[in-house]
Amino acid sequence: MQRLQAAIFKGATAAGLIEARPEASVDSTGLDSQYVSRHFLMRQGKRTQRYRNWTKLTVVCHHCSHLIASAVVSVGPDNDAPYFAPAVSQAVEHLPVDRLMGDAAYDSEEHHRLCRQDLGIRSTAIPINDRGRPCLPKTRYRREMAQRFPHRQYHQRWQVESVFSRLKRRLGSALRSRRNESRAVECLFRILAYNLMILLFTCQ
Repeated sequence: MQRLQAAIFKGATAAGLIEARPEASVDSTGLDSQYVSRHFLMRQGKRTQRYRNWTKLTVVCHHCSHLIASAVVSVGPDNDAPYFAPAVSQAVEHLPVDRLMGDAAYDSEEHHRLCRQDLGIRSTAIPINDRGRPCLPKTRYRREMAQRFPHRQYHQRWQVESVFSRLKRRLGSALRSRRNESRAVECLFRILAYNLMILLFTCQ
């Protein structure tokens, strides 16, 4: 997966799809484990354990090209925060992220520190989640988010929602595999196929 992703982003760079200071967003989405939608099952009143778990996909996407730089697969529903570090660490291997954006689910001083001090990301934009205790944060990066949040740039975070929409429209929102391990592999193949579609369409 990593070798193929590296080749895709090398081709994207050669094609001029990657700008000098790339912006990216991190977010997660759910994929159905069957072709019958969860909405339809709920309308039928089928709230059984069989239908509660779903495959969760956490990605980092490049805003300008909509290429997906990383993908972490898990089983939902669960907290988004644990998948931030592996997703972003994987992404910077292929994309020299200059500014990273995420929603309040990823609010953590540790996440800011990982990006800015360990991974070389110049700027992060993650809204403060006050968790019911509205006060000025004491830690360095969360305090910066509270005092000087980049609202204008943060509006571009919707790009990741567009990526999820395109991924599901083009390749489907339901997985064929039955086991969680197989679903994870299927998700990664879909990411590769999606990236190749963008690269080939752009280079035509």
